[in-house]
Amino acid sequence: MNKDSSKTIVFITGAFVSNSCWDEWRIFFEGEGYKTIAPPWPAKDGAANDLRQTQPNSCIAALRLENLTNYFDEFVRQLPEKPILIGHSMGGLITQILLERELAAAGVAIHSLQPQGVFTFKFSFYKAGWGPLGFFTSAKKSFLMSFKQWQYAFTNGMSYEEQKEGYYKYLIPESKLVVRDAISKAAKVDFKKPHAPLLFIAGSTDNFIPAALNYANYKKYKHTGSITDYKEFEGRNHFVLGQPTWKEDADFIAHWIEQLPTGK
Repeated sequence: MNKDSSKTIVFITGAFVSNSCWDEWRIFFEGEGYKTIAPPWPAKDGAANDLRQTQPNSCIAALRLENLTNYFDEFVRQLPEKPILIGHSMGGLITQILLERELAAAGVAIHSLQPQGVFTFKFSFYKAGWGPLGFFTSAKKSFLMSFKQWQYAFTNGMSYEEQKEGYYKYLIPESKLVVRDAISKAAKVDFKKPHAPLLFIAGSTDNFIPAALNYANYKKYKHTGSITDYKEFEGRNHFVLGQPTWKEDADFIAHWIEQLPTGK
């Protein structure tokens, strides 16, 4: 796909972190000739440290996946052209849904949260997700991941200093409801429908969204006339966007976009 086919990339942030996690990625892709946008989620427009000070945040707690998806739907529809969507975690799931709605020229789902009906039996997935789901706690209060939870769910395998830096730089409160909605019809994807080119990126050491879950997600797509690709990187955890290896991932994605047939 020539850059002239779609010059805009919209980055869709995942749960628990600020949209500033895309800052380095935006610089990289702008250097490749793209215009980039990384809109914050509703109620999350602010510095991570400032948002943490609002915990518990009732506006964040009220967020639901359906409303969040429609928010990005409306944002994308206002653009002068269909963009390329690059989403991480829940942002990857939203990317998949927006591709189904034919709103993108191409999509990249980085460690994508699973759509409805896609499962894994890996223990790490349930251990990492139990706290954010917040069962037996009030859904009217937002959830703020502890540093210990962050170390397991996002930054496993990294040095203590790297884990600490990422925690204070990016972590923000999250809605328990928006996480729970991932198992509802709000997370439904029609895997048989034709779609724009879609690339799945997975990481071999991701506790939160194991590579096996990403691969199961990828294998669900059934339309043989649509481009659906998969790439697993060694040593990537859920903090993939901020790991020292992020540029290798970004470069792979840029090359994949460039190789897409024009007009697909």
